[in-house]
Amino acid sequence: VLCSLQVVIVESWGLAMAITNTSATMNETIRSLPFLRRMTSASFLIFTILLSWNNWTGIQLVKAETAPGVIQLTAKNFDKSLSDGNAWLIEFYAPWCSHCTRFAPSYEAVAQQLHSEKNKKHKVKVAKVDGAAERALASRFSVKGFPTFFLVDGWTVREFHGHRSQENLIKFATESYEEAEVIPFLFGPFGPMGQLRSFLMRSGTWVVGLYENLTKERGLAPLFAMAVLCFGGLVVGLTMIVVLGVVMMSKMKQD
Repeated sequence: VLCSLQVVIVESWGLAMAITNTSATMNETIRSLPFLRRMTSASFLIFTILLSWNNWTGIQLVKAETAPGVIQLTAKNFDKSLSDGNAWLIEFYAPWCSHCTRFAPSYEAVAQQLHSEKNKKHKVKVAKVDGAAERALASRFSVKGFPTFFLVDGWTVREFHGHRSQENLIKFATESYEEAEVIPFLFGPFGPMGQLRSFLMRSGTWVVGLYENLTKERGLAPLFAMAVLCFGGLVVGLTMIVVLGVVMMSKMKQD
């Protein structure tokens, strides 16, 4: 214990001497600076001691927390993000859409306000989806224009049809959403028709990308590339039919 106390005393004395030497050196330096001439030696010494004590003890100033802004959703994090139990206000936008660009600051303000309301039972998160890049997601929601807004609460989806403004979106997300018509589950983004639209869009995008790969990178003629794709699609289709037939084939009962 005595050894530990001696070490603490020595370290404290070394810190005090370092502070004194540093303040003396800095005091001589700042005399040549016009905007620091009014600072007295005592005030500068106090400031130096506080700053050194802060660094020595590891105490740091904590910045005030700010509410997060609009959350960017993609096909990779969409379903996982929406399964957190909260309601989501989602905007489908396009980078080339002038209406989306002009409304972006207002939508950011919507996110700041809704994300800062932590005590409400009906918590709403604000997100956006690049509909031009995420075509499969846009197909699931049957997006026909930009910007388009949806309120998603579990599998319940409502589309915003009012005048586009910060106040109306906040009111729609927190109060008047119950007055909006719910999109039927069968045709909604989480129902079979929505999933089918998404699958067809992903398949079409994959086929187009494969066609461009065959023609531009492989150097195949367009007609030959189309023939290859048709033959591949025919093989895949026949294989699926055979697999489904085998799976669904009725078996004879054994007595």
